[in-house]
Amino acid sequence: MTLHDDATLVLKGYAPEGEGGDQAELRQAYLDHLALHADGMWKACGAGHVTASALVIDPEREKVLLTLHRKLRMWLQMGGHCEEQDATLEAAALREATEESGITGLTLLPGGPVRLDRHAIPAPCNWHLDVQYAALAPAGVAERISEESLELRWFGYGDVSGVADASVVRLLEATRARL
Repeated sequence: MTLHDDATLVLKGYAPEGEGGDQAELRQAYLDHLALHADGMWKACGAGHVTASALVIDPEREKVLLTLHRKLRMWLQMGGHCEEQDATLEAAALREATEESGITGLTLLPGGPVRLDRHAIPAPCNWHLDVQYAALAPAGVAERISEESLELRWFGYGDVSGVADASVVRLLEATRARL
């Protein structure tokens, strides 16, 4: 099975709350994109591409780890482009979260993706069709900054809305609803 096939299966199985609203529309847009673009998983696809991310969360301390993204200069969850070695979207999200946080032993929250988020980015990529997961941090871990970040910082749940954009806040809310 290819990563493209896995993404299609994951998205077909993604059942947003109530099957209505923006999540159902985004799911269909992602599926349409993949049906039209054999290269829709890869950065080279000019029409946009599927990405994978994970919000690193410590439910015991009610905190999330965010990265101050080097290029965008925004506090975001860990994530990015899928790579050839990624067998699944889950593997891509977990790889990105591990690489960008420096934390080993992360586990994805069961139940598949938490949310979908489509956002415009500078050319040549144009669009990220982000499939968002949540990753649980083991107790007592220490994060380690990567070259993609200016800073890593743990934020209390209530502090996220003051530093991050609405997409991160929605991801945190959806994650907390699943805990």
